[in-house]
Amino acid sequence: MSRRDGILRELGLGPIWRLRDRPADVVADVATDAAAPLGVPPQLTLTTPVALGDDRAARIAAMGWDELKTAVADCRACALCQARKQAVLGVGDIDADWLFVGEGPGAEEDERGEPFVGQAGKLLDAMLAAIDLKRGEDVYIGNSVKCRPPGNRTPEAEETAACWPYLERQIALIKPKLIVALGRPAAQTLLRSEVKISASRGRLFEHQGIPLVVTYHPAYLLRTLHDKARAWEDLCFMRRTMKGL
Repeated sequence: MSRRDGILRELGLGPIWRLRDRPADVVADVATDAAAPLGVPPQLTLTTPVALGDDRAARIAAMGWDELKTAVADCRACALCQARKQAVLGVGDIDADWLFVGEGPGAEEDERGEPFVGQAGKLLDAMLAAIDLKRGEDVYIGNSVKCRPPGNRTPEAEETAACWPYLERQIALIKPKLIVALGRPAAQTLLRSEVKISASRGRLFEHQGIPLVVTYHPAYLLRTLHDKARAWEDLCFMRRTMKGL
């Protein structure tokens, strides 16, 4: 069995899986979106707050990596700090072309201080390998919030807003060529708009001039196996998009 077949088996797409031809109307929609000026569709409404306090945001916007790491570790800007074991800034190549952004740390990430290290992390690593990427090599992985929400619940608006300046600074320092939003909370944080994954897949958005694509969170795929085929389509779209940049 080839390496790629093994990866596709791990993704739940084996023994042999090939990207199916998409319906003509879907192909037309994707082509139109990719060719049009990048931007959030006008029907989406702003729902996600941004920075909490201009002074704090300005201080964070001037930080280098060492200062940012310390600031995140010491952060008390929202209630999530009360139950965390440690804040999780992110991991990977700080000059990466690819930036993957998830929702927030889970229990294992809270223990180890690294994003995506549990079962969802194993699946993410397989997804990266399927398009010839590897954690830490031209890839940076982070989250919308840096502390684990209790019970792994979805972060609240105030919590996302408190962490937003950190993520914004990470993006500015990394200068990625492509951002991948993993799941609805991450997509809504980055696009600052209401998002439906089903309607956003296969479309090209932007964040501050950087192309952005939306796909499922690996934890969702572990619970919803039939959407793994759609995730593979998304991976192929990411790879085509990067090649075109």
